[in-house]
Amino acid sequence: MNGLGLTHEENRSLRLTHEGQEIARYVHKPWDPTLESPRPYFHPLRTLKGNEVSLYRPHDHVWHKGIAWSLPNVGPANFWGGPTYLREGGYRQLDNNGSTDHRAFDRIEVAPDLVSITEHLEWNTQQGARWFTEDRNIQVTATPAQEAWTLLFETAFTNVTRAPITFGSPTTEGRPDAGYGGLFWRGPRSFSGGRVRTATQEGTDELMGVRAPWLSFTGQHDATNDSSTLVFVDAPDNPGHPVKWFVRSNIFACVCPAPFFDQEVDIEPEQTLTYRYAVVIADGDPETSGCKDLADLGLSALEST
Repeated sequence: MNGLGLTHEENRSLRLTHEGQEIARYVHKPWDPTLESPRPYFHPLRTLKGNEVSLYRPHDHVWHKGIAWSLPNVGPANFWGGPTYLREGGYRQLDNNGSTDHRAFDRIEVAPDLVSITEHLEWNTQQGARWFTEDRNIQVTATPAQEAWTLLFETAFTNVTRAPITFGSPTTEGRPDAGYGGLFWRGPRSFSGGRVRTATQEGTDELMGVRAPWLSFTGQHDATNDSSTLVFVDAPDNPGHPVKWFVRSNIFACVCPAPFFDQEVDIEPEQTLTYRYAVVIADGDPETSGCKDLADLGLSALEST
């Protein structure tokens, strides 16, 4: 098969391929327990060369799943999984693990140069109350000349309750440098100690909380010694752009453009919030100049939609 392809596993997942080789699986009907706040996720993710760049259900945080739209502090509910951080009591396991539930694919279009998917979802609390509806757009393109492919992710979620709901993070609840929540990626174990870059900085965990239009993570694979790079791009029209980044390297590899890092955002009844991101997944370590080129690739993809 030339170019991009897709196999639909009914009521389970979409498998995305390039030149017949799987590069991503989008699980839209997860089988996770309630404790892990079931939600759609991308895993495995692979480079065009075939190196896997995501981790599924690590023993230290079993609710981490590849790349997923995951939010820990949504009013009193948790759409992240596991315990909730409370200002007065720290982390506590509560009966508040909601789910993000697939309802339908409104459109799946497949061509050798573009895969485009539109999905409708609902956010339901653990007690079964519907709080949000969501329209999600996913696009995939490949750029073999740059040994890369690009995942575009757009979410537009609407408050369907009769009261405002506040989005935050453990940091807005008082825990420093824990502003996670958003499009969260967990990398392979071998990526621990990987290099983090923006257009102006390079390092590891000290880039936690940096504000930048894009951020890259380069790690190394066991067995092959290959390197792979992921570049995350915040769309210029996102609220609060450029976003603050939640990023870790030395504990474990993770990246999250975090729109609620240290500032709460209220969403009123019938209000819709929209966020768009590009994730460019590439073989090799292109250094800072090459990461800028990959970020431009992601930005170009965002601007074309």
